Amino acid sequence: MMKQLIRQPLPLQPGDLLQVIAPSGSLREMAAYTQGLEVWRSRGYHLALPELQNWGYLAGTDQERRQQLRAAWENPEVRGILCIRGGYGSARLLEDWQWQPLDTPKWLIGFSDVTNLLWSLYRQGIGSIHGAVLTTLGTEPPWSIERLFALLQGREVQPLQGIGWGGGRVTGQLLAGNLTVATHLLGTPWQPDFTGVVLALEDVTEAPYRIDRYLTQWRASGALQKINGIALGRFSRCDPPSSNLHSPSWTVEEVLVDRLGDLGIPIVSGLPFGHDGENAALPVGSLVELDGDLGTLSISP
Repeated sequence: MMKQLIRQPLPLQPGDLLQVIAPSGSLREMAAYTQGLEVWRSRGYHLALPELQNWGYLAGTDQERRQQLRAAWENPEVRGILCIRGGYGSARLLEDWQWQPLDTPKWLIGFSDVTNLLWSLYRQGIGSIHGAVLTTLGTEPPWSIERLFALLQGREVQPLQGIGWGGGRVTGQLLAGNLTVATHLLGTPWQPDFTGVVLALEDVTEAPYRIDRYLTQWRASGALQKINGIALGRFSRCDPPSSNLHSPSWTVEEVLVDRLGDLGIPIVSGLPFGHDGENAALPVGSLVELDGDLGTLSISP
């Protein structure tokens, strides 16, 4: 079921101007940041860089970061917005925030904490890219970088291969994000409508009992009863805690099966996206096909 019409930005072309923003945590990985910028420049794009700031663990005050996002979104010369890093802080930008309607929406690219912005845009009926931020792009393998630019330029990409849990095949609009960040959107004004979506989730450095807690919240909220299927990426460094507080422990894989395996919908795990490894770009809002038998996630033409 298609819940709403999602407007996808126009394809990018070399020579386009892209605005770099820091909507979340303060920059600590300068070498990685520079490497990410070079990937975009090597493809022929022009980049407008922000003035880097720190305010505690954030990349500037809420007002400064909100103004940076607003200027990038409303500048008619800017065709896309590149996020420097995740961390924490983008949810604070959504307070008293309204996306200015644009005749032609523009790409916003990021993942992890940027989930707040991606899902807020989806709620406004605008597509985006769940993909590498500037501080992680430089370490992506060539195929992953090529996939990102193919999606942005309107070219076809190959299906992603994972591990099918069965359940057959479904289609739906893709809604991809970080599980922890997405869980904290439940019950807020920024929660999107999950009806008919294919939900793609990943996470990092969350103990299995915390993943259990988040997924239990999803179950209790009723959101999982609305979706068509689930695509699971990498849950990296989600190991049992070393203390005895929660020992013995399930593995994160066992938690995922326990909390999701009884939903009766197609599920595919082990897909190549998330932290600490290859992070295949995913077009939020695009129509996708999830095959729980073959273990594939495909972008519908």
